[in-house]
Amino acid sequence: MPAVALPERRLANAIRALAMDAVQQANSGHPGAPMGMADIAEVLWRGIFKHNPSNPNWINRDRFVLSNGHGSMLQYALLHLTGYDLTIDDLKQFRQLHSRTPGHPEYGYTAGVETTTGPLGQGIANAVGFAIAEKTLAAQFNRDGFNVIDHHTYCFLGDGCLMEGISHEVCSLAGTLKLGKLVAFYDDNGISIDGEVEGWFTDNTAQRFAAYGWQVIGPIDGHDADAVRVAIMDAHSDSTRPTLIICKTVIGCGSPNKQGKEECHGAPLGASEIAATRAALGWDYAPFEIPADIYEAWDCRVKGDVLEKNWQGQFDAYQKAHPDLASELLRRLKGELPAAFALQAKAYIEEVALKGETIASRKASQNALNAFGPLLPELLGGSADLAGSNLTLWKGCHGIQENTAGNYVFYGVREFGMSAIMNGIALHGGFIPYGATFLIFMEYARNAVRMSALMKQRVIYVFTHDSIGLGEDGPTHQPIEQLASLRGTPNMSVWRPADAVESAVAWLSALQKTEGPTSLVFSRQNLPHMERDALQLDNISKGAYILAEEKGVLEAIIIATGSEVELAVKAQQQLTAQGKGVRVVSMPSVDAFMAQDVSYRDKVLPPAVRARVAVEASHADYWYKFVGLDGKVIGMTSFGESAPIKALYQHFGITVEAVVDAVNSLS
Repeated sequence: MPAVALPERRLANAIRALAMDAVQQANSGHPGAPMGMADIAEVLWRGIFKHNPSNPNWINRDRFVLSNGHGSMLQYALLHLTGYDLTIDDLKQFRQLHSRTPGHPEYGYTAGVETTTGPLGQGIANAVGFAIAEKTLAAQFNRDGFNVIDHHTYCFLGDGCLMEGISHEVCSLAGTLKLGKLVAFYDDNGISIDGEVEGWFTDNTAQRFAAYGWQVIGPIDGHDADAVRVAIMDAHSDSTRPTLIICKTVIGCGSPNKQGKEECHGAPLGASEIAATRAALGWDYAPFEIPADIYEAWDCRVKGDVLEKNWQGQFDAYQKAHPDLASELLRRLKGELPAAFALQAKAYIEEVALKGETIASRKASQNALNAFGPLLPELLGGSADLAGSNLTLWKGCHGIQENTAGNYVFYGVREFGMSAIMNGIALHGGFIPYGATFLIFMEYARNAVRMSALMKQRVIYVFTHDSIGLGEDGPTHQPIEQLASLRGTPNMSVWRPADAVESAVAWLSALQKTEGPTSLVFSRQNLPHMERDALQLDNISKGAYILAEEKGVLEAIIIATGSEVELAVKAQQQLTAQGKGVRVVSMPSVDAFMAQDVSYRDKVLPPAVRARVAVEASHADYWYKFVGLDGKVIGMTSFGESAPIKALYQHFGITVEAVVDAVNSLS
């Protein structure tokens, strides 16, 4: 006999029960949003969402993003109920050490969680990235009769996400890019942590999104399953506009005394209120108990297996009809670089070394893109309205705005949005995203940059105009503390190259790194070529190496990066003429150097040599970790000034003479 259909409200109540039980047991968490959005989630996940719980990594699955990530028990309940590898014991460990149910959804912890959310607004930005990746990958690989990339991105978001400025950045761009497979559900419950939002959030959200070029549906009753279902079908009917479905909901829905109030937003309901809620919902089961008929109605594994098998049949036919395309798609989705790329890149680096150009490292970066770009169709570039300054456009770039099969995104003045979108693109798979701005404007993007590192995503940040060397634009544009901030970020690799050769090596390192992002920090001004032998060339990739050998006994070491390597080399030449044994160490990447074995590090920086000077036109304090408290640092201890570059370096004492004097004072 066929299974008896269960009332949808009863199925949604399973989410409410699990959410309030888990939060109560942890004595920490946010039950309100899961209870309020349970009816919406039930309609989407049981009947419309295309996924396979048995294979969370199925290529053509729909993507789901919980942008209001504090409501994480909603997602954990959905994953558990639909059949993902998330047990009831996992739910009982909500917010506990090493559990698979952390306080906010964390990428890599829980099967089925597509991205880490919690910092409000970034989830919807990631969702825009997913949608860009889907649309662009489909344009590049789909062929007549073979829509092998064809899925939606669904995002739940709340008032907090819409109040964060990043939501404006990314939703504006999503409308411009006509991301018709992006569907966002706005949990319009009128409550945030401080209470009723009408005191601080009175935007006309519908008009706002209509102005972005979105299809806006609603407000609808978010507790009416039929209304939600119709709204989703209407969203699917418009292939040229992203859709916002405004869902009027009651936060903490089902709680007799706390629903509709901020009391249920970020705190357990309490034992007596949970008992009252169970009675109000007609949920006559013990904590964490889900009856068998509800599990059966929720289980999506069989349906998911059928969906994936049907897709696999299409993909098998696609492989026969377009074998090269299929092979390339699979390679890119695995995140593997082309087999010949490493050798081709090495040959390019050797060519750059022979050429010996004096150019800005931002120009050297563009040259590297022109060399590597044709070899890497997975590169998806962009810049926050600074392409002419960042030099991120290479000869083979085509904007996706004009050509959906393109490989470049004109992000506009949206540094934060760009960075969070790139996280979504990387998480989707099939692309290596890179995006650029001035180093100082990393501050606008900082939290998204941090999220790249937290999720260990291969995102490449191109930060140009790297120091006071940018000159007349002055202290508002001259970065001081940003390099130290980036270098202090776990999982982040940072390169500040001294010339075109180091710039090419830096790009190769970024492309080869699969476990985390890279910040490539380039100069505005020209940098002279540094002569190297074959061993020195090979050692650049180790992050630091001996660029200029001492004559005689080693008495002192000068450590430098980027544009200041030239000063270090010139200072060494003067010191050598004085009869001193001084070594110059170029250290384009501190993290790459620290990843080397101790024997190599001690060979470059012998512990016995305590006379050390570091020179970098950035915050001086960072370098004491290498020179010690007895060493000297030639760097910045204040903000910059507006003046030509030569005057600035002289004014702040970042000169050859200062380096020479510092070494002489120590040895």
